[in-house]
Order: sequence, then structure tokens, then C-alpha cells
Amino acid sequence: MLEYLIIFFVSFLSATVLPLGSEGLLLYQANDASLSVFYLWLWASLGNTLGALTCWFLGIYLLRFEHKRWFPVTPKTRQKAERFFNKYGVWSLLFTWLPVVGDGIALVSGVLRTPIWYFLPLVLIGKAARYALILWGQYLLLA
Repeated sequence: MLEYLIIFFVSFLSATVLPLGSEGLLLYQANDASLSVFYLWLWASLGNTLGALTCWFLGIYLLRFEHKRWFPVTPKTRQKAERFFNKYGVWSLLFTWLPVVGDGIALVSGVLRTPIWYFLPLVLIGKAARYALILWGQYLLLA
């Protein structure tokens, strides 16, 4: 059970702005016959999704500073970008699994007030698919 918690927390931290990767640990633990590959995939996917949700919340928090002079975007520009992103750009949330760029997508979607009911399913699908492909690739290489 400890191994599942470790993959959850490493995957969670990997999806925040911290420079970590969870793929190596996932592949290492997937080689342990006493562990369920399904549960490793599940906990890694959930942890990584919740880490992206943390970035989304940070983006929402940044809005508190929208009226400061140093804030890089005016309220009017942000509202225009928010409408555009929520109409066309929500599909980019499927790519929050990408290194570096994915954290930015999650953060910007928070700043642009993307509704959580769009955010969570799209992020989960993208991250779960990535982990599934990683595990499937390892299976094919070792079979």
C-alpha cells in the first residue's frame, strides 16, 4: 500500500510547478509483481490530476492581483481571453500532461476561470491516457 501512496504523491508533485517526473518511478514500480499495474495507473492518474488542479487553483488565486500595476494582463484583456479560451481552448486541457507546458495550461485555465466541470474530466483523460500508454509501452517492450 505504501508504494501506491508514493506514486500518488510523486505524481501529484510532478503536476505542480516542481521539477519532478513520475514516469520513471511508475515504470520501476510496475516491474514489481506484487503490485497491481491497474492501481499504479489509477493512483498516478489521480495524483497527477490533483496536482494540475492545484495549478488551476493557483491561477484563480492570481486573479486577486489583477488590479495591481504589475499584473501582466488588464481585466478587459483577461475577460476577452477567458471567453475565447472557454469557447475554443478547453480542449488544450487534454495536453496538461506535457512537461513544463502542461503546468502553464493548468495555471492559465485557472486565471481564465475555466469551469471545473470542463477542467477535471479533460485533464484526467489526458493524464490517464499518458500513463496508460507508458505502461502499455513497457509491457510491449518486456513481453
